[in-house]
Amino acid sequence: MGLTKYIKRPKVEFGKLWHKIKGYNRNKFLAFASSFRDKKGLEIGGPSPIFRKKGFLPVYTLAAQIDGVNFSNSTVWEGEISEGNTYQYAPNHSGWQYICEGNDLKKISDNSYDFVLSSHNLEHYANPLKAVAEWHRVLKPGGVLLMILPDKRFTFDHQRSYSAFDHLLEDYRNNTGEDDLTHLEEILEKHDVYMDPPSANREFFKERSLKNIENRCLHHHVFNMELLNQILVHFDFKPLYTDHAPPYHMIVMGRKSDK
Repeated sequence: MGLTKYIKRPKVEFGKLWHKIKGYNRNKFLAFASSFRDKKGLEIGGPSPIFRKKGFLPVYTLAAQIDGVNFSNSTVWEGEISEGNTYQYAPNHSGWQYICEGNDLKKISDNSYDFVLSSHNLEHYANPLKAVAEWHRVLKPGGVLLMILPDKRFTFDHQRSYSAFDHLLEDYRNNTGEDDLTHLEEILEKHDVYMDPPSANREFFKERSLKNIENRCLHHHVFNMELLNQILVHFDFKPLYTDHAPPYHMIVMGRKSDK
């Protein structure tokens, strides 16, 4: 399915809306290249095209090494993977592949990495603040967190409401588990299956969603830039960089305190 067909469903035309938020500039990100160059990083849920050499955020070409985290040995996105020195994030570049929950990184010591990457990953957590808390923990003082999330206006979430920070905080305080399906009714009602070809139809989508603990395909929460900045501030990250990149990427980056 071509991109034009994929983005026709929202009420606002893609071209007009993108013109309003346009202004993305790869050079804005490259101004922060020193935060990644010859540094060691951790990617949650990758590898991701946006970080490749020709991607909008070419981190893979800058870093000395990147390790990876995936929740299972078998995922919809990566297929079959195994723990070990198997994280092939770029040609002739590999790091350690961890198999563990991205919001429970007990295999990794505090202050271990110079940067943490997360691309189209945070929305898949029932308890996203628990995830960010762990990412903050494994970052060295002064390290950076770079997150990319979907802009709902250009995705199958376009009919859903934005999540509130207070709700995410409640999930965090209640230690909500990844088996939680609190938002399933809303998702089943408002998910635009026409913009989600792998869903095939509503019956298949419901079946898959009920098994979310196995596949992690659901978008539990819906984010905007305001919410993402609230998350950064809550964990005492200094906001560094925000941007949009086509076709549907929201980008935020923050620096962990040196203290």
